[in-house]
Amino acid sequence: MKRTKAFTIPYVIWMALFVVAPILMILVYAFSGTEGGFTLANFSAMGTYTVVFIRSFRLAGIATVICLFIGYPVAYLLSREGQRFQRLATVLIMLPMWMNFLLRTYSWMAILENNGLINQFLGLFGLGPFKMIDTQGAVVLGMVYNYLPFMILPIYSVIIKLDHSLVEAAHDLGADNVVAFRRVIFPLSLPGVLSGITMVFVPSVSTFAISTMLGGGTEYLLGDLIEQQFLGGAYNPQLGAAIALVMMVVVVLCMWVMNRFGEGEEQAVVL
Repeated sequence: MKRTKAFTIPYVIWMALFVVAPILMILVYAFSGTEGGFTLANFSAMGTYTVVFIRSFRLAGIATVICLFIGYPVAYLLSREGQRFQRLATVLIMLPMWMNFLLRTYSWMAILENNGLINQFLGLFGLGPFKMIDTQGAVVLGMVYNYLPFMILPIYSVIIKLDHSLVEAAHDLGADNVVAFRRVIFPLSLPGVLSGITMVFVPSVSTFAISTMLGGGTEYLLGDLIEQQFLGGAYNPQLGAAIALVMMVVVVLCMWVMNRFGEGEEQAVVL
């Protein structure tokens, strides 16, 4: 037993240095003034950036809803295919994730810019050019493209493990395909849905690369705001730490909601 505990020491040291210590530093900075001492001024100063908060949560929410409406049908239809097709499709879904995140976003810049591929194609028909880059729509598109696999895979992993005898029992009781999906399949897949929503919403609301590259620096999100406080001309690490702390609270709340509503869903089927 003592030997087993000894193997956990490197992990504990790693977590203490690279997880606990940074969080403590953020807490200290968030509640400290520029000259030291306890203060709540950093949190009150965040009111100046209310528009950025609203924009971040709105765009992240839109991207999450789009990913859900695209990801759930894909995951459901994928689960009904043969194992060979499922393995191939899973690889194709994960394939873009093997490429660097910035390179994937740069490719959309080349597609959406004024003389990009889409506008060049539309120009063949005498249309355009249309302004697609440096817009909120481009930012949402970048979020959906980069984070869609995080919605598909959790839902697929849950649906593929469902007990199909429950669906057969629903049909035996007179339920058609729509009712069986609404009363059996969807409730049982909620843990995957909640996991997918969390995995898409959290990185979307805190992203800064997508908004900078596809938003042209005009569609500031919370990630851009935090980066600006630490690396930009408006150097204010105390305010940046306060914003980061609020974002961590949002992450914790999302995880709590996922665990709160995800537990027991596999048994909560009402025929």
